[in-house]
Amino acid sequence: MKNMSKKIVSIVMIVIMLSITGLSQAESDLDTQKQENNEKITEAQEQKEEVQEQKNQTIEEVNQLSEQITQYQSQIAELDNQIEEANKKIEEEEANLKKAQEDYDEQQDTLNTRIVALYEAGETSYIDVLLSSDSITDFISNYYIISEIAECDLELLEKIDNQKKEIEQAKVELEASKNKLTSARSDKEKVSQELKTAKSEKDQYVAQLSQEEQNLQAQIDELREANVSIDQKIRERQKAIEEAKKKQEEEEKNNGNSNNSGSNNGSSSEPSNPSSAGFIYPVPSAYSRITTGLYYSNGSYHGAVDFGSGGISGQPIYAVADGYVVIAEALTTSYGNYIIIEHDNGLYTLYAHGQPGSIAVKEGQRVKQGQQIMRVGNSGNSTGPHLHFEVRTSPGLYNNRVDPRKYLP
Repeated sequence: MKNMSKKIVSIVMIVIMLSITGLSQAESDLDTQKQENNEKITEAQEQKEEVQEQKNQTIEEVNQLSEQITQYQSQIAELDNQIEEANKKIEEEEANLKKAQEDYDEQQDTLNTRIVALYEAGETSYIDVLLSSDSITDFISNYYIISEIAECDLELLEKIDNQKKEIEQAKVELEASKNKLTSARSDKEKVSQELKTAKSEKDQYVAQLSQEEQNLQAQIDELREANVSIDQKIRERQKAIEEAKKKQEEEEKNNGNSNNSGSNNGSSSEPSNPSSAGFIYPVPSAYSRITTGLYYSNGSYHGAVDFGSGGISGQPIYAVADGYVVIAEALTTSYGNYIIIEHDNGLYTLYAHGQPGSIAVKEGQRVKQGQQIMRVGNSGNSTGPHLHFEVRTSPGLYNNRVDPRKYLP
């Protein structure tokens, strides 16, 4: 019986020891598993950071290529201008050359006729004509006639000589214009190829972005495309603006006061203190909160600020300072209804996405600070009612965009 008790105690002790050993092993296994999980979490976090870094790098590549594409498109537009100007100049120079050649041929025919007449007159000379005079009156008359003939002969020879020089100069200028045209066409072909390559590279990077990022990029690209043609319109309309300025200055001088050539439809901004740049807010103060700054959420350059507070739809848009309307246009894409104003301080402002039919000014019109020019809307490439507002330095092109917040109150 005593031996049996010892065996039972021994068995119990063995079971307890085995249990303790098992628990220790289980605890050890749990610690090992926990450590492995922590390592996996760290590894996953590192991978996440690496993916985010790659994503940011991809977006940066897209932004850089987009800038290159815009520059290439602007270069092509400028080269198209050069080609058009060169073609016009060639047409003018060819017309001038043709006219000079016709005048030269006409004068040459006159000279040939004169030479033939002299030849047919034989040995008769001016002195013979003078000596054959019957009287003093006849002598003076013959002398005057001879003098006029001699002077005409000299003028004819001088005119022919000048025409020959003009023809030679016209040929040189024509050749220079043709060379410039050839060079511009060659440059355009080169830039067009670079543009094609940049677009292909950009498409590869864009394909790596999420659908939301791709949609935003498409919106940005559309604005960039629109601005290439808008830049061209700005260049074309500068001359009209200069003429409008001169006309306005003459009217003010004649009237002896400042005359607003446009109507503000009885609507003006709320009283506000202009900024140091002389600008007021382009919307009523209750809606002057900026909802999007100089950069989009994906890091792309916005180049503008958006005013998009609740209830802003239909609110008036004001000219932030005196100036002339360069463009007032309604598009179905990109900016939608938009207006560009050149201000007296040399800055330009752009107002976009206005309500259809709400543009209250016209190109070339003089506007006053606080004058209503449009209403806030959702036209063009827009995800909701807001005012897209840009400030640009001279000459008011897309690449001249600056931070509007530096110029607002």
